[in-house]
Amino acid sequence: MAKTDYKDLLNAGVHFGHLTRKWDPKMAPYIFMEKNDIHIIDLHKSVVKLDEAAAALRHMAKTGRKIMFVATKKQAKSPVADRVKNTGMPYITERWPGGMLTNFATIRKAIKKMVSIEKMLGDEALSQHLQKRERLTLQRQKDKLETQLGTMRDLNRLPAALFIVDIKKEHIAVKEARKLNIPTFAMVDTNSNPELVDFPIPANDDASSSIAKIIDVACTAIEEGLEERNKEREKRDAEKAASKKKEDDKKAEAKKAAETKPEDDKKAEAKKEAKPETEKTNS
Repeated sequence: MAKTDYKDLLNAGVHFGHLTRKWDPKMAPYIFMEKNDIHIIDLHKSVVKLDEAAAALRHMAKTGRKIMFVATKKQAKSPVADRVKNTGMPYITERWPGGMLTNFATIRKAIKKMVSIEKMLGDEALSQHLQKRERLTLQRQKDKLETQLGTMRDLNRLPAALFIVDIKKEHIAVKEARKLNIPTFAMVDTNSNPELVDFPIPANDDASSSIAKIIDVACTAIEEGLEERNKEREKRDAEKAASKKKEDDKKAEAKKAAETKPEDDKKAEAKKEAKPETEKTNS
């Protein structure tokens, strides 16, 4: 896995923090300096933390687990949705539904309801029997559920981890994850407490360029993990196929040997019968 480039983070504006009067003292170890009443984040430490997070994300993806991305702030929606959808991981860019994790059974019911409405509207035979008003009501329900939960239709169990942009805005998601001991990865700005998450990444969580850069590194790590998983699966499948072929060849040889054995036995019996006759002739 390639290491994060310091200059790339610098060009993306990852180092710009919040106003000094809004800072959280627990972010002090990650602050490099103050400039024009703005804290500047130490990018050397950001690189270290980002590489640690990327390695953990890569390992999770390799083991087949799901990482949910949470980014509901305006400047984060587009960068997250555009990049994360390529990985196949679930993401939330609209309002965080309360109880998303702690009341996951209810969320699963809502997802099943969305899928059933989709099937109903997609079935021409059924939709013909619906009145116009009923069809419009179902379409509105479907659109609402699709907006909130559409990216989680394949999520059959709680995610293995959360990747959060701005833990102050997504404080409910952080609380739910902590309550259920779900690992959390997060972009942490100078106004946030890094101790609230397991893998804090000191970074500017307000600029879309900074968010896009951090998300890209995280998604690249996930894609690498998925690629390794696929390669290992292909290797296992190839080994199974080779083992099966070997067994089939052994069975074929055993069958052939079983078929030829009676013929050999007949020849041996014929030889035994012919031997006494030759002995009589000699005598």
